[in-house]
Amino acid sequence: MVHVCRFAGALERLLVARDAAAFEATWTEGDLDQLGWSALAVARRASVLALEPPLAQVDRRLLALLERTRAFLEPHVLTFRVPELERWQHAAAAALVGVRWGVAGLHTVVADTQAPRARRYFAFLCLVERHPAGAWPLFERYLVTPGAHYAFVAAAVAAARYYPGRAPVLVRLFERIRADLMLRRFLGPRILESLYLLRDPECLAWFEGLLVAGHTDVDPDLCEVTRALVAVRALTGRIAPSSKFPDADAASVRHALDEAERRYDADRDRILPVSVI
Repeated sequence: MVHVCRFAGALERLLVARDAAAFEATWTEGDLDQLGWSALAVARRASVLALEPPLAQVDRRLLALLERTRAFLEPHVLTFRVPELERWQHAAAAALVGVRWGVAGLHTVVADTQAPRARRYFAFLCLVERHPAGAWPLFERYLVTPGAHYAFVAAAVAAARYYPGRAPVLVRLFERIRADLMLRRFLGPRILESLYLLRDPECLAWFEGLLVAGHTDVDPDLCEVTRALVAVRALTGRIAPSSKFPDADAASVRHALDEAERRYDADRDRILPVSVI
């Protein structure tokens, strides 16, 4: 709640900025990029009515700021700040629905095809972070529908980690996008993250296949082989040979996998929003 109140105060200071230069200085001094998303992440996960007044204040001030900043006609503000304010406003409005009307209200926003896509996406993200028992059919619909919007699919992939027994759906999605290098680069790490957290023994053979056929990267978050190695070790207790680390017994390999596993476990409940186009 403190984050949301701080964000509301920062938005008030932006509203009284006398011109575009003062607006930009206030934004930078207040580290609004970090504060805004931190506050809205808290709001998305919250379900306490005590959060409604400051969150409603944030929503109103964002609407007022959008009207004011568009009048500045300053290229930097119009190109970078206005789109960010728009994303914040959609995120705040969706979070407000979640606080006021709960899961049912969020379902209503997601189902409203006339609502702005970003509004629907942030309502969808609220559902993912709450992962109610009855929401799986909605998430699964995006996972099995070819051509579904990438942002919704990414959020649904993250949701699957909270629903045991859903690993086969993720494996089928990975195989469907395997040849699409852009989608694989975007969705692949997210799919493997949720599969690792699900730890379904039936996926062991699939992970073992990825040890030699997966993409490699120096970043363990993006490296399919590293994610597969960590998953295989979690399921079997052993370090298997792979295309990235042929010497499975090397101390450096064990250290790399220990570090990667710590990162993956630390991000267990960390779901970051993506930019919706």
